[in-house]
Amino acid sequence: MRAFGFDLRARAPRAPLNVEDYRRAARRRLPAMVREYVDGGADDLATLAANRSAFARWEFRPRVLTGVRAPDLATTVAGVELDLPVLLAPVGLAGLAHWRGDVAAARAAERRGTRHVLSTASSWTIEEVAAATSEDHFFQLYPHSGETAAALMARAWDAGNRTMMVTVDYPVRGNREGERRTGMGPPPVLTPGSVLSLCRHPAWTCRTLAHRRISARNLVAGGGVAAAVASVEIQERHLSQATLDWDDLAWLRDRWPGRLYAKGVLTGEDASRAAALGLDGIVVSNHGGRQLDFAPATLDVLPEIAAAVRDRGTEVLLDGGVRRGSDVVKALALGARAVLVGRPYVYGLAVGGEAGVAGVLDVLRDEVERTLVLLGAPGVRTLDPTWLRPVTAG
Repeated sequence: MRAFGFDLRARAPRAPLNVEDYRRAARRRLPAMVREYVDGGADDLATLAANRSAFARWEFRPRVLTGVRAPDLATTVAGVELDLPVLLAPVGLAGLAHWRGDVAAARAAERRGTRHVLSTASSWTIEEVAAATSEDHFFQLYPHSGETAAALMARAWDAGNRTMMVTVDYPVRGNREGERRTGMGPPPVLTPGSVLSLCRHPAWTCRTLAHRRISARNLVAGGGVAAAVASVEIQERHLSQATLDWDDLAWLRDRWPGRLYAKGVLTGEDASRAAALGLDGIVVSNHGGRQLDFAPATLDVLPEIAAAVRDRGTEVLLDGGVRRGSDVVKALALGARAVLVGRPYVYGLAVGGEAGVAGVLDVLRDEVERTLVLLGAPGVRTLDPTWLRPVTAG
């Protein structure tokens, strides 16, 4: 059928053009409780919003007639050469988005020349992910009891992980009211609304029940509903870190033979102290706005932290709010070696499994490359604050 010269016959859906397209597609595929788990935050969602708005406070200072045609996107993180300065952040229970979860994410990351950081609360075990991949990826640790932490560290090292990121911003679980309203707990419960939402998403529900990848497999055996509830209870009892102090971080530094990063640092003082303990890197992170609301946006504190550890050779990474390749470029110009993305790749995971994650990375790669060409920058290693200026009010 044609009207006004256009073919109106049914066509295949258009591929997502950007991360927001993936987000919208993912939300159509996921029940309400999972949507809220992926997209929600703490309290009034102020930090969640601030992570995004921080990028709009900077504009570029482009150079013209530079002859840049194919900018270099390669960088090095933890001694690993990457083709793209974007890593996949640790996401607990990624199997809620797609049953292949962490395996799909890690495989997509290595296909695109980068790395995945496996969560302590992953839906596939450390060993399963290692067996399914060719490269050595990274591991994230919630540093709970010494015995359990030591066992997880040993498993991660034996599986080939040579870099560990220790999450230090989880003394208690943030107040994620959206999760609580939709039944994500803690503890997880089935509300009338969540049951109705599950019925409206039969494909997700059937796959999830069939493959049973909704628990934290490093912490519990089994993957069904009962195991999922048990793993959340274990996380609440043992993964919260209210008693964690700098001596515990020093203990981890002494026992981990590989590269060690502190994830969740938001001040120059804490960054300096971590560097003084011999940590190899800092991840500037506010847990994606899921912990302390009204914590600063990560991009806002990045320059302070980069300056605090610059003379020590400590690597600085950033996560929180990255949705565009231009965001990546801004973060690198302000002092980050690379960025981590969590929600964006989970959207891709929900939409298309491994191919969806690879698709999100392809979008970000294209946007980074295009931004650099338009900016006149020859590569990511040449970026510094002179490529940016703050947006003036009015």
